[in-house]
Amino acid sequence: MMKYLIMLIFLIPLIYNYWLLMWVFMITCFLFVSFNYLYDFVTPFSVLLGIDLLSYSLIGLSYFIVFLMMMASYKIYLSKDKLLEFSFVMLVMMMSLLLTFSSVNMFIFYLSFEMSLIPTLFLIFGWGYQPERISAGYYLLFYTLFASLPLLLCIFYINTLVYSLDFWFVCLDNNSFNFYIYLSLILAFLFKLPVPFFHFWLPKAHVEAPISGSMILAAILLKLGGYGLMRVYLFMSHFSINYSYFWVILSLWGALIVSFLCLFQVDIKSIIAYSSVTHMALVICGIMSSSMYGFSGSLIVMIGHGFCSSALFCLANIIYERSHSRSLFINKGYMMSMPSMSLFWFLLCSNNMSSPPSLNLLGEIYLINSIISWDYMLFLFLGILSFMSCCFSIYLFSMTQHGFIYGGNLNSSCVSTREYLLILYHFIPLNFLFLKFDFMSMFF
Repeated sequence: MMKYLIMLIFLIPLIYNYWLLMWVFMITCFLFVSFNYLYDFVTPFSVLLGIDLLSYSLIGLSYFIVFLMMMASYKIYLSKDKLLEFSFVMLVMMMSLLLTFSSVNMFIFYLSFEMSLIPTLFLIFGWGYQPERISAGYYLLFYTLFASLPLLLCIFYINTLVYSLDFWFVCLDNNSFNFYIYLSLILAFLFKLPVPFFHFWLPKAHVEAPISGSMILAAILLKLGGYGLMRVYLFMSHFSINYSYFWVILSLWGALIVSFLCLFQVDIKSIIAYSSVTHMALVICGIMSSSMYGFSGSLIVMIGHGFCSSALFCLANIIYERSHSRSLFINKGYMMSMPSMSLFWFLLCSNNMSSPPSLNLLGEIYLINSIISWDYMLFLFLGILSFMSCCFSIYLFSMTQHGFIYGGNLNSSCVSTREYLLILYHFIPLNFLFLKFDFMSMFF
């Protein structure tokens, strides 16, 4: 793992060559995925760093998404809009994610977990669209920091109890564990996922962020919450039995309300952002069930959602670059002007509602099994939620692709090869990784 960190440091001179840096990220992604073996136990690379299957999956996803972020941000390259600074932010982002997903020490994990906020804020502040990006950045910062301070205090408390901060060596007994420690350990990750009713920072951040910011938020930064929950549940899952009902009911009820809210949105990015909340609510339920199916399904849905939501934001950006609006009232009838891109809209909206053969379907089958086996009375929530997921995905597709095209969009340019490749690079792993789904259940 150290060689990948050192390599990222030595990539700093490449910020002067945008395309070379982008392709190096892609090549590194394939090197990492190909030359790291899959183990069902943690593989230590140093005292503080190591990877297992969970880390391996999310680090590979991070490399791939950062590469696609640079490909999607072609307008920044053309306009030379703070290009060096943008490339440097990409490097810092990748370094923080690599440290976060490979840390076995809780304090190093906390530092890198918070460090990933800084490049995200720079993306929103520096390359956002509207003046409201300042308030969106403040929402992101303070929601996350408010929930993270108890985690930091709890990490120090655990160190005084067990004299170790290694995830794999922490062992708490009933005398040293209480509700406040439990809440401190999971609150930061629940806000990051985000749990419904504490998700208000997410739509604002998505709407105001540039395409690269939306992609990293949807594909990776939400997964930091799921990753953290899985890590702390290594040593506290038996304490959470009494409290899991609250989080499961809150997540499912909130996801149901948010899925209805999706049908009232008129901003394309808002619909995709709210749909992310409903998918992550299922991930919370799967982790709270503390079952093998729940953990495996959560990992599969996190990877599948990373590709699917990132691709939908790319499609929304392709429309925005031509019409300079994200409103559903203006962006209509694209099936007439961009019929081939309309096919990708249909395929990815179908994947968003968990159609076969996408990873989303496989993960949701795992999650539904785990949640119903945990409490069979939740089938009603899950049934309505699955139906509403289908509704808002069809609503997004039909509103943008059907209808009469707005007169101001008649002269919009054709879709470039780069944009087709960008969507294909999302679509192929999303729909073909299910062939290798067996490795995703090894760790659990």
